[in-house]
Amino acid sequence: MMINRFYLRFVLSCTMLSGLISCQSEYQKIEQEELSSGEINNELFLDLELGMVRKDFFQTCWDWNKKGVLSNGPTELSVEYNVTLPSGKDAKMRFYPKFEDDKIYLMPVEFTYEGWAPWNEELSVENLREDVVAQFEEWYGPGFFEVSNEDRSLIAFVKIDGNRRVRVFKKSLSVVRAEIADLNILKSLEENE
Repeated sequence: MMINRFYLRFVLSCTMLSGLISCQSEYQKIEQEELSSGEINNELFLDLELGMVRKDFFQTCWDWNKKGVLSNGPTELSVEYNVTLPSGKDAKMRFYPKFEDDKIYLMPVEFTYEGWAPWNEELSVENLREDVVAQFEEWYGPGFFEVSNEDRSLIAFVKIDGNRRVRVFKKSLSVVRAEIADLNILKSLEENE
């Protein structure tokens, strides 16, 4: 399994910068508390769930496709959803899960504003990140907290509910990436590497 580069850079930055050791410890404390609670939250979006088998994922996407809700994304392994974010701005939401033992354990999702241009500050990636966090608060409830390195060049907004971790961060000048993971499976895979 390929480890997410953002996650590795973040962990290395936190470890190397003594000012962030308390930040990392706070994150680890929350993660440990949530995992030890035994609470299971598998809901993703559009009737998709962590732990869903591959066949059911394809069937659910096909059902939404027939209703005109989902379509093929620009790459061979992406599903596209047109979403209106809480700000009222339209965006493309593209996703395709990662499977372990034929079940979803990680759902990477990328968002871009419709009509994005580098000169349009209203559609900046910072505004998009705020919009995505607001959308996820509607879907998963409040409780996102910021995690960053000392110079704030790497910033993520994170929420952990039992086994489900939702992480939102800037991927590029126009793209915000979110990763929704089953921490129990993710940690098991990391231990076995």
